[in-house]
Amino acid sequence: MNEVKLYRKRIIPEECILLEDDVILHIDPEVIITKWTTIRPKKTLDHGYSCYFLERGFKVSKFYDHAGNLISWYCDIITHTFDPSSNTYIFTDLLVDVIVYPDGFVRVVDLDELADAQRDGLISQENMQKALRRTDKLLSLIYKGAFGKLQRYIEEYENPERKCPA
Repeated sequence: MNEVKLYRKRIIPEECILLEDDVILHIDPEVIITKWTTIRPKKTLDHGYSCYFLERGFKVSKFYDHAGNLISWYCDIITHTFDPSSNTYIFTDLLVDVIVYPDGFVRVVDLDELADAQRDGLISQENMQKALRRTDKLLSLIYKGAFGKLQRYIEEYENPERKCPA
């Protein structure tokens, strides 16, 4: 079988990038877990881990700075397509992001970009509705204290010697 390829597709700015340097740590029909370094160097963000929740429609990432300190958990609302003939996933960022800081503070960002994209015809009504509903589901998980279940997927692969309970 061909090697799995992952692409990140953005609406604003419009781009589609092969994530050729991401290391796939785990893949199954429900999740894909990767380890990566930033594509474009940033002042603080250096590297991290991501877990794509394929059916839930979000990607949860753990962001680290250059010194290895946790910056935040960054959650992208996504949709995806899979082409079995080329073993390729294309993950489309639906613009809305949820950031969970180490102190537990939660911030929702880029709702204005979602509104602008819909106004300008860059995102379909269906995908706008998916973005809002998936954001609502993710926030519900966070607010009821269940975000740790999503974090454990990454933590198991980040610290393989410390298996987390399911």
